[in-house]
Amino acid sequence: MDVNTLRILATLACFATFIAILAWAYARSNRARFEEDARIPLLDD
Repeated sequence: MDVNTLRILATLACFATFIAILAWAYARSNRARFEEDARIPLLDD
């Protein structure tokens, strides 16, 4: 394999990981959890 081929594969793997993280973060099933986690700093002890 050529070095440029490895660079292309690494770039594609990073891009696919980025898209997967975006899909996970914007999934509707995670919305309630993220809303709850966003309120943690505002809770009084």
